[in-house]
Amino acid sequence: MSKSIIDIKHLKKSFGNHEVLKDINFTVAEGEVVTIIGSSGSGKSTMLRCINLLEEPTSGDIFYRGENILDGRHQINQYRTHVGMVFQSFNLFNNLNVLDNCTVGPIKILKKSRQEAEQTAKEYLEIVGMGQYINAMPKQLSGGQKQRVAIARALSMKPDVLLFDEPTSALDPEMVNEVLETMKHLAKTGLTMIVVTHEMEFARDVSDRVIFMDQGYIKEMGTPEELFQHPKEERTKEFLTRFLNS
Repeated sequence: MSKSIIDIKHLKKSFGNHEVLKDINFTVAEGEVVTIIGSSGSGKSTMLRCINLLEEPTSGDIFYRGENILDGRHQINQYRTHVGMVFQSFNLFNNLNVLDNCTVGPIKILKKSRQEAEQTAKEYLEIVGMGQYINAMPKQLSGGQKQRVAIARALSMKPDVLLFDEPTSALDPEMVNEVLETMKHLAKTGLTMIVVTHEMEFARDVSDRVIFMDQGYIKEMGTPEELFQHPKEERTKEFLTRFLNS
């Protein structure tokens, strides 16, 4: 087993009196693809946002390569250069073309030269199949194309881990596949990925491990075969029945 890259211990998150995450514990190893499934409102996206510190956990610890990033000594922006995020709503800069969307982070945050940033961005845009669109503006792109640019933008920061928050949920059905194919390709390259998704087939076929969340808890965790073929928890069985019968 590769060494762990992200370690979550006793993570809790409340909004006012509403406890959304209740004692979350799991580890992600280097090069692993972990998908998180569960009903809407089960806490999946909140957990992902806590890992990237877009939400501040109420309590618990998050370790990145053995260092507790919540101990007050770590620069959040520095940490986020290692742990990238792809959002469901793309979050591209509408006033910048595709190439500039992918170079603004490396130039401003990583202090890369424009030449180096552009070279890296072009490589990743090529990988996600958007190489010929470097001069296009976001408004000229389809949803699937925007999401692939968003993935290239996250990759241009050369993160160790990439978090995907329901990356296909804002897309038309025919565009879902082009984004999932891009993600499958990235999984094969050994990129560490944590993916919140409703795409059960992707979870089953691409993950090393699947986490099923329900009402703020991790109810069950295992290999795709364990979870999809032999779920132990009643709640997991209920949730999967809809997928397996469709």
